[in-house]
Amino acid sequence: MAFYTIGMSDEDVNEFAKNLLAAKRELTYCSVCGNLTDEDPCNICTDQTRDHSVILVVEDSKDVSAMEKIQEYHGLYHVLHGLISPMNGVGPDDINFKSLITRLMDSEVNEVIIATNSSLEGETTAMYISRLIKPTGIKVTRIASGVPVGGDLEYIDEVTLLRALEGRTEL
Repeated sequence: MAFYTIGMSDEDVNEFAKNLLAAKRELTYCSVCGNLTDEDPCNICTDQTRDHSVILVVEDSKDVSAMEKIQEYHGLYHVLHGLISPMNGVGPDDINFKSLITRLMDSEVNEVIIATNSSLEGETTAMYISRLIKPTGIKVTRIASGVPVGGDLEYIDEVTLLRALEGRTEL
């Protein structure tokens, strides 16, 4: 960003700085789902055309943006703002987890889709969430993972290959 701003005029840098400060002041986290928004609750949570019986759990707001780009998911979201990482001293109380449980008790949710990354922290978080939600009778699923389009099998790690094999579908 420094290299980009060095090439800008002073006027453009001032305008950029004003816009950056305005964004910092005006953006907040949705009190329902935790997504970054300029209105509370966010437009996704208040959209009555969305499927309110499904919640997709993600690590951060960038993941919501990625899912919205494909325009195929029409449920709600829950943003954790991090992942459980005992090695780094991050536990369930350090992420936006309690509000998910509260939300599930106060709604008609039938399914929670866990969409955390396939890292050690992502898997730990997914297992933790799953173990706490399953006894409630709410269906808990995990997004598929596997070989990316254009990926060569020889360069794919063992866990990804195993998941791809386990998650295979009939053609």
